[in-house]
Order: sequence, then C-alpha cells, then structure tokens
Amino acid sequence: MPHAEGVSEDEFRAAMTRLAAGVVLVTAYDAEDGPGGADVGMTATSFMSVSLDPPLVMVSVRNGSRMDELLERQTYWAASLLTEGQRQTAGRFAMKGRLSDRLLFRDLPHTRGEASDAPLVTGALATVECRTEQRVQAGDHTLVIGRVLAAGLPHAADSRPLTYFRGRYHSLTKGGD
Repeated sequence: MPHAEGVSEDEFRAAMTRLAAGVVLVTAYDAEDGPGGADVGMTATSFMSVSLDPPLVMVSVRNGSRMDELLERQTYWAASLLTEGQRQTAGRFAMKGRLSDRLLFRDLPHTRGEASDAPLVTGALATVECRTEQRVQAGDHTLVIGRVLAAGLPHAADSRPLTYFRGRYHSLTKGGD
C-alpha cells in the first residue's frame, strides 16, 4: 500500500536492501529482570559513528521491542561489531519469535563490559560501550545516540566484517580491503 508520498513499504524496503551495512550485536544488561537480571541482545545493521568529539554512535531500535523498552529505562549498552565468522550469532539474535534472551546468551562466548556491564562478544572486530545521550523518535524506530565510554579491538586486525546486503549476510572478498 502506498504511503501519502507515493512509495510503498515494499518498494522502500527493496530499495534499502541495496545498501550494504556492517552487522553489530547490540547488548545491554537488564538488572530488573528477575533474580540475577538478564542480558538482552539484538542484531542491528542501522549503526553508525556520529561524532569524534565527543565520541558518539547511533543505533536504530524498533519501537516496542525488548531492547527499546530496556534502553528507555536504563542508559548503558554496548555494541560488538561482528566478523564474517559470527554469522550464526547475527542470525540467532535477529530471528523473529526467537528464544528467550537467557537461552540466546547461554553458549555465546562473551565478557562483561566494565563501563556498561553489557555483554561484549568474544572475537568481535571491535566493541564500544555506551551511555545513552539522546533518544529521537523516527517513524516506527527510535534512534538511540550513545556516548562511547570505552572501545576495544578484541580480534585480529586482519579479520573481515560481517555485512548485510540484499537481505542476506555476506563477507568481504580479499579484493574488498
């Protein structure tokens, strides 16, 4: 069905699949989720650097999602930039009707961030730990802008990023460097 502007949701989605994007796992710790709390995670491709001074990043989070609700009430979170070898991790956290967060994290190798207390994926290309600076409503998503409190490079420099293009995960070829 076309929007007032004339482009349908399907047309817009098809056009945007032509934009290659890096894949990150956004995570946070929910201390209020029962005894011992719970880790929460989501796969994202709408993630970017916003500013060097101060260091800011942005992630787009679907309104009403578990991550949106969590980041509305607590401000610390992290993002792990995934490698081509972490395709299964990306897929697991992106599934609709997925397993509970407790099961998703059970066998995922990770450490806990010192600045955010959020899970950081072991072997990621890079990690950033953030504190939310601003939330901006944008249609059916919220843009969460975070101040980077810590950044790490836990994986070998020659690793390749996991990318998302035309609705599928991809790896960069050797010539893509």
